[in-house]
Amino acid sequence: MATAAPNQNLPLFYNAIEPLNSTQHSKMKVRGLLSMPAVGRTHAIPVTVDEFTLVQRHYPIVFAVGENPVPIALMGLNEGVNVFLDEEGRALETSVYIPAYVRRYPFLLARLRLDSDELSLCFDPTANAVGDFEDGEPLFDGESPSEATQAILQFCEQFEAAGQRTAAFVEDLVKADLLMDGEVAIQPEGFEQPFIYRGFRMVDEEKLRNLRGDELRRMNQSGLLALIHAHLFSLSEMRTIFARQMQQGKAPQQAPQPVPAEV
Repeated sequence: MATAAPNQNLPLFYNAIEPLNSTQHSKMKVRGLLSMPAVGRTHAIPVTVDEFTLVQRHYPIVFAVGENPVPIALMGLNEGVNVFLDEEGRALETSVYIPAYVRRYPFLLARLRLDSDELSLCFDPTANAVGDFEDGEPLFDGESPSEATQAILQFCEQFEAAGQRTAAFVEDLVKADLLMDGEVAIQPEGFEQPFIYRGFRMVDEEKLRNLRGDELRRMNQSGLLALIHAHLFSLSEMRTIFARQMQQGKAPQQAPQPVPAEV
């Protein structure tokens, strides 16, 4: 889940990336985002392993297809459908958990040079969260980062560290060959045919049960097994989300499209 360099493909939601510095932004302020319409139209959000225990209570956790099977939380089962946020990206319920990936926007840590591992605090200038505002909190106190900027930096550093732990978790799953193509069939009352959802990956429970004892013990001691179980338990939320889509009038009228889980 490491952030791409600014001259590469931008991460989800980011339209541009600008490094934060005391020369250009010394007089600018940061303020909270009043709306994030792009999030309200997004059904799959990346999550880190640090969030699994919280995320599993609200969303199904599945894995993206492709070469980089990052874990994602499904906030809807169909493209463009989010049953937890309104059209402005605001939570419909105060108790719903918002993934850290969304909460860090418009900031992130990024590599500004491909030949360096150094990460710099950057932001999306199109988000209208940083600027010459009358309201908001100063980004700098003279040439030094303000308390607000230090708090943002700390959050982004914690997110980056969680991303590295998540990458290690996924690597272990791939090495153990535990991921398989997922499929969920939901048969709502009044419909002759079930709705079939594919296009994601999940842990193969049969392979998990057949692992050697020493391998299971290693996974248990490392905390990997608890994360796998959180993922598996969360899958029951798919039917809950489908029910919410039905209640909100967002259920597909015909055979549903596969859940595109590439992030």
